[in-house]
Amino acid sequence: MSNDLEHSFVVKLEQHQNIVHKICRLYTHTADAHNDLFQEITIQLWKAYPQFRGDAKFSTWMYRVALNTAITIYRKSKRKIKTDDIDDISFKIKAEVYDDTEEEQLKLMYQAIKELNDIEKALVFLYLEDKDYREISETLGISEVNARVKMNRVKTKLKTILNP
Repeated sequence: MSNDLEHSFVVKLEQHQNIVHKICRLYTHTADAHNDLFQEITIQLWKAYPQFRGDAKFSTWMYRVALNTAITIYRKSKRKIKTDDIDDISFKIKAEVYDDTEEEQLKLMYQAIKELNDIEKALVFLYLEDKDYREISETLGISEVNARVKMNRVKTKLKTILNP
């Protein structure tokens, strides 16, 4: 591949890398897993980049490749035996008064989102990224009506998870 193509890819990846980090956060539990998934998504984006025609925005295309990669890896990892990681057990010493309400609410929301299935996670992620239903439907390859219906079901599911 040419240097121009490589440069173009690197520039676009750097501009939109937060998309990949957010997806990694949804589908991983540790820093190492996050880094591994980020690397795998970057590799898949690079492999697919020569076929990127610009029919959709780069970020929309990037969402699609990144989510498909994360879901594929997530499904493979579900076949492994789940163990608790020592990094998941944390001890906090508070030296000053700190209001962690928002942080705790975010943590609870992410825990709830992790209980959703692959497509539901992707849908919530795109919704939280302020994507309209047209862009969500394009990214996930479903109809706009289907995206709206699924989103309403996911909202109800999340409310049930968060307020049993």
